Amino acid sequence: MNFAHQALEDGLPLTKRDMYYKDVMLFNSQKTVDKLVDDLAATLELDRAALNIRATSKGLISGGGLIIYLLDGQALRTNNSEGTLIPAGEDIERFEVEENVAWVLVVEKEAVFQTLCRVQFTSHPALPGCGLIITGKGYPDLATRQLVKTLSDNLPNRVPIVALVDGDAYGLDILSIYKYGSQSLQHENAKLAAHRIQWLGIKISELSDLGIHFDALIPITRHDEKKATALLQRCARSLPVEWRKELMHILHTRRKAEIEILTSTEPSCQNPMGLQGTSPLVRYLCHKISHAVEMST
Repeated sequence: MNFAHQALEDGLPLTKRDMYYKDVMLFNSQKTVDKLVDDLAATLELDRAALNIRATSKGLISGGGLIIYLLDGQALRTNNSEGTLIPAGEDIERFEVEENVAWVLVVEKEAVFQTLCRVQFTSHPALPGCGLIITGKGYPDLATRQLVKTLSDNLPNRVPIVALVDGDAYGLDILSIYKYGSQSLQHENAKLAAHRIQWLGIKISELSDLGIHFDALIPITRHDEKKATALLQRCARSLPVEWRKELMHILHTRRKAEIEILTSTEPSCQNPMGLQGTSPLVRYLCHKISHAVEMST
């Protein structure tokens, strides 16, 4: 609380990482600081920004259809070939999205995000228009969730917002945080939950139809089983039927799949004109995103 008070008095934002290094012996780990800050904000019924404490930004966005205007006068224009660091919400004045943006893809993993940037996937000719790709590098930070929420609230319904996560309980938990919010920041979920986001994949139940053999899947661990069981105990309002069925399928088969399975095997998904010679991951995403856009129009 003293750190927050000092940050407010000085008028200088303080990152949670800064707080940790102010007394490493006291806090012992970064997670301790994260929990204390979230608990303090919840107790005072304030947003973390009101405490002048922020997390270090880590999320990335790619795609040529977005301009982020900052309060200091800068304008960040995203591009198709590399990621742009998503700034903290407190630093953003407004967004400007070009009219030709046809879809938004949220990707769990940075490695997959970078792979898609290298092939300039956001402007791929086989897709029904240009798009944006966002990653929170695993469990998303506030800045990434705020951006996805803003896009969810302001883009027209014809623009689908879809998520590609691992086919396991942790992937669905990450998707749940984007869509419904987190347990630790329940008091802020109304400002952070992007209810429009839909689950694109990957899904264990669809892999056999893609020609991926059962032996290529990864056995689940005790941690996976515990996470899946915990998710299944959530109320129906925050666990769609499709998610529930998928978790039960994972527990029944005792197998999971990471997104990378689409790069290490050769799925037999459709290969329309314009996709010859492309990677299985790109073909899979073009097919799924095109279907999502078609269903949204």
